Amino acid sequence: MSSERGYLVDPRVTEKVAFALLWVAMVVVMLPMAGIIGYMLYRGASSLNWELISAADGGLYPAIIGTTFLVLLTALVAAPIGVGAAIYLSEYARPGPLVRLVRLAIINLAGVPSVVYGLFGLAAFVILVGWGRSLLAGACTLALLVLPLVISTAEEALRQIPKGLREGSLALGASKWQTIRRVVLPNALPGIITGLILSIARAAGETAPILFTVAYFRLSDPIPNSIFDPIVAMPYQLFVMATEMPEIPDETKWATAFVLVALVLGLNIVATIVRTTLRRRRW
Repeated sequence: MSSERGYLVDPRVTEKVAFALLWVAMVVVMLPMAGIIGYMLYRGASSLNWELISAADGGLYPAIIGTTFLVLLTALVAAPIGVGAAIYLSEYARPGPLVRLVRLAIINLAGVPSVVYGLFGLAAFVILVGWGRSLLAGACTLALLVLPLVISTAEEALRQIPKGLREGSLALGASKWQTIRRVVLPNALPGIITGLILSIARAAGETAPILFTVAYFRLSDPIPNSIFDPIVAMPYQLFVMATEMPEIPDETKWATAFVLVALVLGLNIVATIVRTTLRRRRW
């Protein structure tokens, strides 16, 4: 008797159909991204050169440096707050209406338009606190923007750690904080770092928040001297070039867009590499 008797459809056919559908789904996801990147290269390849990237006068160097400073300071602000909140929600908070309300608020904050964060940053950090349009004001605004994602990914990473590891550590006499610091956090680190890098990649491409809090534009501009200086940021530079500077060749604008997309994709690739590397050390 055939082992396949009793099936309405041959399992091998079902597997092939499912595999084909997965390939179609992957192509549908990849084609738009490949098309966008390819079109940017097609339009901006003639202007994409090392001089455009490295020139301090009329090039992208100040914007690249400014964006790098901005995302690094954003990470320094968002990481301890986001991870700390995730540790509390995952390890200390008792399930109840208040915790559910906090998690609901985090989910809703993730869906707030970025321009709202920009207006809040303008009111809170630029005007009320008195920092003015500065690197610090922009970083704090972007930190608020990415905090929901940082908290959610960090909490999920902490929840993935088996309960038995916690119980074993506590049984050996470790305190709850020692268990979190020496057992839970090291094993959750890949997920936490991945979420943080992906959050920063999102912040690197935002225009609305930095429009109100930190960015300004000059083709020739020095690197900021302190966290209280404004910066030239790539998203805002591209916005100004595209809307207010018709004298700049379109090829240069498309080349700038490609560099910005490459920066964001690079951060995503780094997140993947870090996650893969650190997971090899787990358990």
